[in-house]
Amino acid sequence: MLAHHKIIAAELKIAEKQVTATVSLLDEGATVPFISRYRKEMTGSLDEVEVAAIRDRVLQLRDLDKRREAILKSMTELGKLTPELEKKIIEAETISLLEDIYLPYKPKRKTRASVAKEKGLEPLALQIFDQKNFDLHAEANKFIDAEKGVNTFEEALAGARDIMAEMISENVEARTKMRTYFQEKAVFKAEVIKGKEEEGIKYKDYFEWNEPVKTAASHRILAMRRGEKELILRLDALPPAEDALTILENQFVSGNHAASKQVQQALEDGYKRLLEPAMETELRVLTKQKADEEAIKVFAENARQLLLAAPMGQKNVLAIDPGFRTGCKVVCLDKQGQLLENTAIYPHTGQGNVKNAEATIKQLCEKHHIEAIAIGNGTAGRETESFIRGLNLPNTTIVMVNESGASIYSASEVARNEFPTQDITVRGAVSIGRRLMDPLAELVKIDPKSIGVGQYQHDVDQTKLQASLDDTVMSAVNAVGVELNTASKQILAYVSGLGPTLAQNIVDYRNANGAFKTRASLRKVPRLGDKAYEQAAGFLRIRNAENVLDTSGVHPERYAVVDQMAKDLGTTVSALMKDQQLQKQIKPQQYVTNEIGLPTLNDILKELAKPGRDPREQFEAFSFTDGVNEISDLRIGMKLPGIVTNITNFGAFVDIGVHQDGLVHTSQLANRFVANANDVVKVHQKVEVTVLEVDAARKRISLSMKTENSPKSSVGSLKPKEQKPKQGLKPQTAKPTFKPKQEKKDADGDLQEKLAKLKGMFK
Repeated sequence: MLAHHKIIAAELKIAEKQVTATVSLLDEGATVPFISRYRKEMTGSLDEVEVAAIRDRVLQLRDLDKRREAILKSMTELGKLTPELEKKIIEAETISLLEDIYLPYKPKRKTRASVAKEKGLEPLALQIFDQKNFDLHAEANKFIDAEKGVNTFEEALAGARDIMAEMISENVEARTKMRTYFQEKAVFKAEVIKGKEEEGIKYKDYFEWNEPVKTAASHRILAMRRGEKELILRLDALPPAEDALTILENQFVSGNHAASKQVQQALEDGYKRLLEPAMETELRVLTKQKADEEAIKVFAENARQLLLAAPMGQKNVLAIDPGFRTGCKVVCLDKQGQLLENTAIYPHTGQGNVKNAEATIKQLCEKHHIEAIAIGNGTAGRETESFIRGLNLPNTTIVMVNESGASIYSASEVARNEFPTQDITVRGAVSIGRRLMDPLAELVKIDPKSIGVGQYQHDVDQTKLQASLDDTVMSAVNAVGVELNTASKQILAYVSGLGPTLAQNIVDYRNANGAFKTRASLRKVPRLGDKAYEQAAGFLRIRNAENVLDTSGVHPERYAVVDQMAKDLGTTVSALMKDQQLQKQIKPQQYVTNEIGLPTLNDILKELAKPGRDPREQFEAFSFTDGVNEISDLRIGMKLPGIVTNITNFGAFVDIGVHQDGLVHTSQLANRFVANANDVVKVHQKVEVTVLEVDAARKRISLSMKTENSPKSSVGSLKPKEQKPKQGLKPQTAKPTFKPKQEKKDADGDLQEKLAKLKGMFK
């Protein structure tokens, strides 16, 4: 185990004692948020990313140990374990090397080599493989045995070659060389399957595609694999065979006599039939893993940004789930997000209905003292927004809300439990309204894969994706903190140390006994023991608690320190938290002990200054440009406000209010080179973009955030009306553009990079 700690410390460039302390805490059941927040002295102030990296790596190394033990046991049972092999197995640092060592001894199904060995041809194969100069014909004739199925000289040699081919393909050194060669020199070659051209038009860029595996971007790898899975593309990942054979010849072929020629034939057969397919499979697995890791990283970061979007806070909200023919579902929510009333209006189906809709909205706003109106951004969203703004409602903020996943929530068991007597349209409208008030509290009720961010999330390893998203949601929830007396069981389940069962127990206890007055009373919740309390308490808040520290992020285990600080200043904790001048008099060095260091004391001082501070940004209202509701309203050169809805490896997608997100390619994100879109923009960020190109037929919009990209025609204006959106793709519009909540048509991401560069060369 300590060897693992040394490996991890070297990889992460941190002290070994930091790794040892972190692993110890993890093994004791501590969560990543708890360790990074409340055990800084033990870990040397490692952050969540570093703690999670240690956790994941130690699990990998432990899995490697388990496989090592299984192989040693198998080799012992087979009677094949020599001291030399045991040493190699123990010293193997990767799973691939471990499997290579085990491969020749691994029980396997019948192969051509095993059949040849059953015929007694292994001595001949070994003799030939040794490549001494002998009478090959005479030696081979000795192995002719009709009873064993060897009838001719040629059959004896063929069997010997089968054995040698397997020996070469299972040689550890050869496999190591081939693995490196494939990783360095293999090329992805994609081509369309004959007759699938029309069906697979979204993969057109890959109909004839070649790209070095070493430099292939993750989104292109996933796109090609998806095309292969859908039986549109044929995909290979191979290096030049000639050079591979040369590498093997240099290792295995010596001399130029009859035996050497047999080894040469066996080598060529072993490479083509055994080694090449094995290495290609291994390479495809490796590249898929790396592509998955990158896609999962993108997805998790996008999800985190969306979860931590600025909340409007507790307001009386009227929420609308828009629709044309079926009407708009309207709900009224109180400051706690409870449903007060619901109805339907039909502002888009005739003049009479418009007047009724106007009267209904005005009456509801007055009756429930509405402070904000949330409108879903789906079908009829912009039209409904225009209708609502036209009412000129006083003192009312109107906001378009991303409704991705609202339909998932409305049909879920969570929604049915919350609103058993309401239909899915009411539930969906409630979700839209609550997202405006507190995005985090509402989005935790939905499977993160359904909230409309990321790329290829359905193609990656679902277990790893779920683990990453669970980490992301837990991190976001604990970073913000949770109000114990109003939180749903869904958000409580993500609090450090709790989980679904204890979350339900807390809600049940709260319903039976009333609001919690202190954090300490959590101990009365069934099955919530000392460990769970230790992990969770610091992340739970109690508004108007008996102990003022229960409203803060100070952990109960450190209350005594704060009490001493207040006592030393001749005041109370409550007064201390209200007086910044008193707080400035605190000298944290005076309170350092063997258990409490400056990192924790500094965190305590920050909490005293802003108890239970919310790390999320301040909410700002946003509105799209009036009169730009459809793709047909767009003009080249328009400058428009937008909201970033999704970030991928090749750019950011921006909602500009036309029911189809536009793509700001990485080359258009800034007036400088951008390697990572997340360095420039964040999900839910408000930006200003310029329309570069429009392909209405394919519903593709190319945007720019460059300050220099301002075409002279119709900048900032809807005129001239006679200018039509450009049809057909120019080089810069060949970038994929898709709606976040739809299946992404992102198979052609790479073409955009190449075309953008070409276009730049001629500027």
